[in-house]
Amino acid sequence: MKWTSMVAIYGLLWVLSAFIVMPIGLRTPDEVDDYTVEKGHADSAPVNFRPGRIALRATILAAGLCGLFYLNWTQGWITRQTFTFFGGAPVDLGY
Repeated sequence: MKWTSMVAIYGLLWVLSAFIVMPIGLRTPDEVDDYTVEKGHADSAPVNFRPGRIALRATILAAGLCGLFYLNWTQGWITRQTFTFFGGAPVDLGY
């Protein structure tokens, strides 16, 4: 696999990871006792949004997922022939 492909896969996994870890640890004004919502702000907006922490968590998760993807690529644990659709036998695609 080319290194540019791995960079692209890591980027996709990083964005996916960012959306997965984004809600972890966020608190809304309803969950904080002494916080008042200012005029013009949404009631559901988080009061402790930390994009640096989200980026760090996403980077760690994406690195782990990318490592698993690479191991699967080299070891061949899950391949296209693993999946059968419509209840039929696996199809040999010839590659």
